[in-house]
Amino acid sequence: MKQFYRILLAIAMLQLTSCGDDKKPVENTPASPIAVTVATTEGASNSNYITASGKVEAAQSANLSTRMMGYVNSVNVKVGDQVQKGQLLVAINNSDLQAKKAQAEAGVVQAQAGFDNAKKDYERFKALFAENSASQKELDNMTSRYEVAQAQLNAAKQMKNEVQAQFKYVNITAPFAGVVTNKFVKEGDMANPGMPLVSVEAPSKLQVTAGVPESQIDQITAGMKVAVLVKSINKSVAGIVSEVSPSASNTGGQFLVKIDLNTEDENVLSGMYTTVQFPVATAQKNATTVYVPTNALVHRGQLTGIYTVSEKNTAILRWVRLGETFGDKVAVLSGLTTGEAYILNAEGKLYNGVPLSPSSILPQGKEAQTHKTSIN
Repeated sequence: MKQFYRILLAIAMLQLTSCGDDKKPVENTPASPIAVTVATTEGASNSNYITASGKVEAAQSANLSTRMMGYVNSVNVKVGDQVQKGQLLVAINNSDLQAKKAQAEAGVVQAQAGFDNAKKDYERFKALFAENSASQKELDNMTSRYEVAQAQLNAAKQMKNEVQAQFKYVNITAPFAGVVTNKFVKEGDMANPGMPLVSVEAPSKLQVTAGVPESQIDQITAGMKVAVLVKSINKSVAGIVSEVSPSASNTGGQFLVKIDLNTEDENVLSGMYTTVQFPVATAQKNATTVYVPTNALVHRGQLTGIYTVSEKNTAILRWVRLGETFGDKVAVLSGLTTGEAYILNAEGKLYNGVPLSPSSILPQGKEAQTHKTSIN
């Protein structure tokens, strides 16, 4: 039986060998050229403006806290609520304060009674002294008693005023009309002195705080008109420099510049990141920056590149280092120079070495055009 299986196995191997001899080797066919849209890099002179990153914030904002310790009785607002000046936002338990208020009011009543009594005695002895019916010592004693009673009454009133003022810290009200942007406590929490309870902003007036390096701060002055790009919504907003900080000791070497925004766009919100463009001359008079559209970039993990055109009309992926984004374009700090051809998009899959259709390659220096060449 074993001899039979050996014969079958030998026959099968002979058949496989004969089938392999009939196949011819497959020749590698070159990849078909693909049509692409090509443009040349644009260069912008650095002498026209300088840029700085910033952040939108409300010109009027407040983190409300308390000087009292106590349980939160109620939180009368939620994030996003519109509030008016003086509106009650948070109420803190004030039973201890109520007791102190009662004691202070009782002290005022007691001091007032003592003062009234001392005043009558003083007036009486003053009249008796004028009639030579009281001695100078008796008048001096009544005068001292009167002055002490008056001081005690003033102290009692000041104590009452102090307790009364503390009620402002158990009934937290809005300092101005605005919107609630954050809420840090809920009913039943323990409020501590200095702990923020709610945040309120007035969104009617927005500003941008940007950091400018020391090499460029001397070219920025208050009143300068600037362009502010809000990155998340890709909109440019006009602004005016309102403040220029004279010190960078606490800001990591960056001088803070505040810009008042001139916009009523409801899409511009506090906390959005911006790029501020200052129309001034920089020290790099002859330098240029290369700009390319953001949609032409290729991302591979943490690397960013762009496909360029080689001398053999093939696609070459070039890794680049990027700078700041302004609008739909981004500055290329290294990896590209002015006038180089790069690929905007393709009608096929791009990879290193893929041939490009000759009719879709533009000469250096011409504007980008769209070519409808079909794939060969």
